[in-house]
Amino acid sequence: MLVHSRGGRWATWTVFFLLFLPLFALPLLVVVAASFATNWSGALPSGFTTGHYDAATTGDSLQALTTSLVTALTASVLALTVGAWAALAGASLGRRGKRAMDALFVLPVAVPSVVVGLAVLVAFSKPPFLLNGTRWIVILAHTVLVTAFAHQSVSAAILRLDPMYEQAAASLGARPSYVLWRVRLPLLLPSLNAAAGLCFALSMGELSATMMLYPPDWTPLPVQVFAATDRGSLFTGAAVAVVLMGTTLLVLLAVSRIRTRASFR
Repeated sequence: MLVHSRGGRWATWTVFFLLFLPLFALPLLVVVAASFATNWSGALPSGFTTGHYDAATTGDSLQALTTSLVTALTASVLALTVGAWAALAGASLGRRGKRAMDALFVLPVAVPSVVVGLAVLVAFSKPPFLLNGTRWIVILAHTVLVTAFAHQSVSAAILRLDPMYEQAAASLGARPSYVLWRVRLPLLLPSLNAAAGLCFALSMGELSATMMLYPPDWTPLPVQVFAATDRGSLFTGAAVAVVLMGTTLLVLLAVSRIRTRASFR
């Protein structure tokens, strides 16, 4: 923390908690409380039960969780592959080429995600690329939406790389492919792990484009949360939301451990 006086540190922490708790922590804590509540007649939910988690961890909700995990993992791998390749290619295109590449990949997140969902729906609803009504159209939309974050993360990491390592490897006779796989990518591994975690988290929570595309047999968990609250099952929807948050956090913690180990290699 760049505050050296004791009073300044206390003031900084006070402002942090005054802003953090009402804006970020309190809404999440209310959702957790609602997932265990039996009624909500006042300002906060009341009563206690664990019955809502029976519906949140079985049947359609469990299937929706599996669907979200498969979608997020697949989209993250595809986004990381495409985004990292584009970042590496853009670094060798010069300033104008890199700007064009950056603009191309940022475009999907510069517009509302529902527009991306509509574009994917229109583009892949007729032969020869007929994906409408399949799980792949959902995975494709998620990939398009999160690839920009993978590309930007890897692009920023490439700018911070010290070219000395690559030059040393090349001077010893290493081929470009060897330099890429044994020098450049290992140096980028912490950033790749961070990008993978970000892509996974964004895909797990994506709703707007998914609502336009998902088939009945491929319903992600955010859609399940929306459906539960829409039909008035607020407490069950809160429990499903807690399951979604908990699963996402567990995966992010696992990715964080991998990233930490990669940083010390």
